[in-house]
Amino acid sequence: MPRSRWALAGVALLVVAFVGILVGSVALTPAAVWQAVRGTGDPMAVTIVRDLRVPRVALAALVGAALGTSGGALQGALRNALAEPYLLGVSGGAAVGAVLTFAFGVTDPILVPLGAFVGAGAASALVLGIARVSGGRADPRLLVMGGVVVGAFANAIVMVALANASADTIRDALWWMMGSVADARWRQVAVLALYVVLAGGALLRWARDLDALALGEEAAAALGVEVDRVGPRVFLAASLLAAASVASAGLVGFVGLVVPHLARALGARAHRPLLAASALFGATLVVAADVAARTARPPSELPLGAVTALVGVPFFLWRLARSAS
Repeated sequence: MPRSRWALAGVALLVVAFVGILVGSVALTPAAVWQAVRGTGDPMAVTIVRDLRVPRVALAALVGAALGTSGGALQGALRNALAEPYLLGVSGGAAVGAVLTFAFGVTDPILVPLGAFVGAGAASALVLGIARVSGGRADPRLLVMGGVVVGAFANAIVMVALANASADTIRDALWWMMGSVADARWRQVAVLALYVVLAGGALLRWARDLDALALGEEAAAALGVEVDRVGPRVFLAASLLAAASVASAGLVGFVGLVVPHLARALGARAHRPLLAASALFGATLVVAADVAARTARPPSELPLGAVTALVGVPFFLWRLARSAS
């Protein structure tokens, strides 16, 4: 991808991030925001900006980066343009793992993503098993059908787990499942950043293996790639990214589907720049979606997952029709 497009993408992220800090229930001027970021100015503005809005924007950016990188890696590992955590049921499985972790009384922000990862891994194995039994894991329609089935089953498990919960708990759980970064705190940001750095860094390191795998398994093996190991380890790292995202912000779908295609359209062909661009575009998309979610119908907020679905579902239908033809 040309340097000018990288620079433009970086500027776009900075602009939406600044807008995300600027807008909210309390109106602030750009000068007040700048003073608050530096720790000067009105104490209330400093608290709003540094303790509420900046961590919210940072968490949204990390969620988008995690989902974008996960989607790009899954599409490369499966050689399937429709692969992404939400459609493959990975996010739904992660939601089950996170809810069951909460049900056992574990609320540590480091351990909850691990519980979500167990659920995501189980869902991934189930979807791949369904696709393989039905005729082959490479067929995008079989993978999507398997993902839809597993996702619906995961929602049913969550509902059963919440059957005896209070009305407030059920309401909070449903809101969480629709995606939100409204309760962002710096500790959440730090934990998700740790997962993004570790799992995302591993995926970038394995990017050349994905490039070789794109040529076909026989060609990749001839180039010295351990074909039997590349797919599972990429799948595990991508699932860990999706699970950490779900544990932090609930179900935010279609980001991993849309942004890798956008990265390819702008010239990112090899997997290393593709994954990096997917992280950058994913961060921009989710921050922008969060701004739209809290400004579309004030004073209430829309679920973040609903906003990304409004963008992702039309794109998914267009991409599905194109793959079918």
